[in-house]
Amino acid sequence: MRMSAFRKAHFNAAHRLHNPNWTEEKNREVFGLCNNANYHGHNYEMEVKVSGEVDPATGYLIDLKILSDMIREEVEMRFDHKNLNLDTEEFKNLNPTAEHICYVIWNILRDRLDRRYDLLVRLYETPRNYVEYPA
Repeated sequence: MRMSAFRKAHFNAAHRLHNPNWTEEKNREVFGLCNNANYHGHNYEMEVKVSGEVDPATGYLIDLKILSDMIREEVEMRFDHKNLNLDTEEFKNLNPTAEHICYVIWNILRDRLDRRYDLLVRLYETPRNYVEYPA
């Protein structure tokens, strides 16, 4: 029996969208308020979807406590209350757009998650704006 399980998570983080190869004017033109030199923050909401075959012996697709712990250790503890540009290795040289943040999180979780599972990460930057990977 193929099934999907979901886990929601939350973290707060600041960032600045900025391309160092562009002029200040072009950065302001493209990124607008998100290019604020003093950064700005979001209350990110995240959904992690794990899909695969249910284990007939346990009745579980995945132990949600294990998934919860993985998300807490790998995402929340790494990014919560951080300035993504300044405080994290992942975004030292990568513009922390919602798209990049989602992709980075997917890769982090993919490395820890058993390959028998399919993985999807949906990241809400605001209640109305979200991205997901893979698309």
